[in-house]
Amino acid sequence: MRILLIHPNYHSGGAEIAGNWPPAWVAYLAGALKSAGYTDVRFIDAMTNDLSDEALAARIAAEKPDIVGATAITPSIYKAERALQIAKETNPNVVTLLGGVHATFMFKQVLSEAPWIDAVIRGEGEEILVDVVRAIASGEWAARRREIKGLAFTEPSQQGAQIVATPAAPTVKNFDAITPDWGLLEWSKYKYIPLNCRVAIPNMARGCPFTCSFCSQWKFWRDYRIRDPKKVVDEIETLYQQYDVRFFILADEEPTINRKKFVQFCEELIARGLPDKVQWGINTRVTDILRDEELLPLYRKAGLLHVSLGTEAAAQLKLDLFHKETKVADNRKAIHLLREAGIVVEAQFIVGLENETAETLEETYRMAQEWKPDLANWSMYTPWPFSQLYQDMSDKVEVFDFEKYNFVTPIIRPEAMDRGELLDRVMNNYRRFYMQKALFSYPWAGTSQRRRYLLGCLKAFLKAGFERKFYDLGKVGYWGPQSRKKVDFHFDKSRTIAPAQMANWVANADRSRKAQVSLVDAKACGGGIEQMADDDVVGATVDR
Repeated sequence: MRILLIHPNYHSGGAEIAGNWPPAWVAYLAGALKSAGYTDVRFIDAMTNDLSDEALAARIAAEKPDIVGATAITPSIYKAERALQIAKETNPNVVTLLGGVHATFMFKQVLSEAPWIDAVIRGEGEEILVDVVRAIASGEWAARRREIKGLAFTEPSQQGAQIVATPAAPTVKNFDAITPDWGLLEWSKYKYIPLNCRVAIPNMARGCPFTCSFCSQWKFWRDYRIRDPKKVVDEIETLYQQYDVRFFILADEEPTINRKKFVQFCEELIARGLPDKVQWGINTRVTDILRDEELLPLYRKAGLLHVSLGTEAAAQLKLDLFHKETKVADNRKAIHLLREAGIVVEAQFIVGLENETAETLEETYRMAQEWKPDLANWSMYTPWPFSQLYQDMSDKVEVFDFEKYNFVTPIIRPEAMDRGELLDRVMNNYRRFYMQKALFSYPWAGTSQRRRYLLGCLKAFLKAGFERKFYDLGKVGYWGPQSRKKVDFHFDKSRTIAPAQMANWVANADRSRKAQVSLVDAKACGGGIEQMADDDVVGATVDR
């Protein structure tokens, strides 16, 4: 039983400007498969190798797989669908599987537009994929697939083709039991430009208890689980010793949520002498940095070099809209604390909602100057169709070409400007911010390691800008303010949207938030509240 995993060839001009990122999903799924006895697992990284359809078809034909699996975030969904179509064209008998957050919630649309996909794996894939492979290996796939939780697939009926969704599978409870197989990856290809070294993205925890309205990750993972810190450090030590990885970014939405475990993680890194060999970065919340003010020196001693903060907005109104549960003043203090601890800090701003104006964009630039982060990133608001914020403002969304849902393309058209002007003003913020940093900040940025890192980040930024890959500027025809009226984002207007399929999907954070709201309402009415059942969901059959 040969299993082939494919990372689709999608490029956006966003995070990839810092280098080639190793697809961690492959390592974790392959590890689960091999632990279950399925050792013939192959991998094609079509993205890193920039494979054409013809080259991918040749590679698939050479591998002769029985099962082909791919994953997709929203912007890569069409590339993933096409990769599986190529697999089916190469061998009509191959079983094609698709996973990932987009397919999990949009399975009805995915299966309707890509009928060559045999099944969608909804949610975390490790345990579900093993169940699927067992059914296929035993020859019972057609007979047993309705019994496997966490699937969606199409089957014929008297009324025509129907899409069947089985009950949602439980989340992976024994996270520590998964031993990822990093050996499948082509490590010479995964370089982090700022430090000119190999990079990895290990996973310490899954899930998030917060319910930011623009985010879908907390919905996908459903509940929060964290690994034994020693096992995570074991993995990082293996990545260093066997694959010469010298920089890693924790894949977690917020790795500092569990302070006790995060401190144990840092102490274990220090005890093994790894900070002298491996540096690392995280994304986290402003509130955690304020909470851990006294621990920041420990974090830096453990090798933490780069923190990307979800500051999100310069205006309190937007922070409240995003459910960030922070104040603008908190953002400034958190940035100051990180810089004092010698940690490079990146401020993230979400721009491009319908009420964006030239003044609000200028305000984010002024805030970036006042807060003094080392790095700043202006991300276009991307309306995930399965997020709460999308539901609240769906009447403002007029572009359903998911390939452009990539944080760099303006999906929402602000009422006060067109998309070309929005892009131009965001680029103006980048130009001014990094010009000042290049001339007056980075060359004198403290310790040699900190200075070297920031100059490396500047190199990555300038390289992507020179190649016109940053923000996909070359593809959209942006060459400066003089070209903003001629920018063409190449939206495919023929693409439409189907409703997100979440009727049988409950995230613990969402349940908790709804319970709190209901409790407040009940108290206000002088009544009680029924205890919410923790039922895991029911199956569903929907017409195609």
